[in-house]
Amino acid sequence: MNPTVTPADATKAAATTAAATPAAPDFTAIKQRQQATWASGDYAVVGTTLQIVGEQLAEVVDVRAGEQVLDVAAGNGNATLAAARRNANVTSTDYVPALLERGSARAAAEGLEVKFLPADAENLPFDDGRFDIVLSTFGVMFAPQHERCAAEMLRVVRPGGRIGLANWTPGGFIGRLFKVIGAHVPPPAGVRSPALWGSEEHLRALFGAGAGGGRADVRCARRIFNFRYRSAAHFVEVFRDYYGPTHKAFAALPDAGRAALERDILALLGELNVAGPASLVVPSEYLEVVVSRK
Repeated sequence: MNPTVTPADATKAAATTAAATPAAPDFTAIKQRQQATWASGDYAVVGTTLQIVGEQLAEVVDVRAGEQVLDVAAGNGNATLAAARRNANVTSTDYVPALLERGSARAAAEGLEVKFLPADAENLPFDDGRFDIVLSTFGVMFAPQHERCAAEMLRVVRPGGRIGLANWTPGGFIGRLFKVIGAHVPPPAGVRSPALWGSEEHLRALFGAGAGGGRADVRCARRIFNFRYRSAAHFVEVFRDYYGPTHKAFAALPDAGRAALERDILALLGELNVAGPASLVVPSEYLEVVVSRK
């Protein structure tokens, strides 16, 4: 030790350095809160309206009869059902058991055979190369550890297999909606935005040259999903009651805060509505991604 530096000085300097270094996020606690968020409300009410995205993704990934397909963070099963309708052998996973139950009920109603299994997107309980195709529609993008999720999907898909994703973009409606919500109820410190999964640059870093020396080819296309509701007020009602992140945000705020959040969401809807005063149609951009495993 430098003789001019006393033990007290060294202790003070160490404390100052520790204070200046941000604490690593507690991902276990974050995921527990996220799980509670998605289990709140009833995501299936909103999720079923997105079915067309699952069908489109199954087509662009070219799901074929007999292929082994994994749906990650499947929610109530839009991509699951789309793949099963194409006679694939489908395993549907999510970390919210209630959503898997809703997906199972939908599959049973159509007479589709699907295996439903609780699983964490960051630690998939499958052998390397187990699947021909891995899918996720607006699901895996919400897991906090992006690189870990990408690595797990690459691990469980066989060489020559495909990964198909649908992710909301940062500048699209849902990306902007999350910014509005975050202005009222800030997200956990140190957690990156899920909307990064809607950035081509971020996806190429996760799956392309940045992922183990170029383990996959990445193709991206921008698509539009139209949210269709009776009115802006109807949209707010549905998302406040049933869509986990919005449901939890409203619940976390006092009366004045809830009114302010509703006002800001209504303003965003008014800006983006293309249907005129008689209805609500809000185009929402998402990134359709096909990753071909080398």
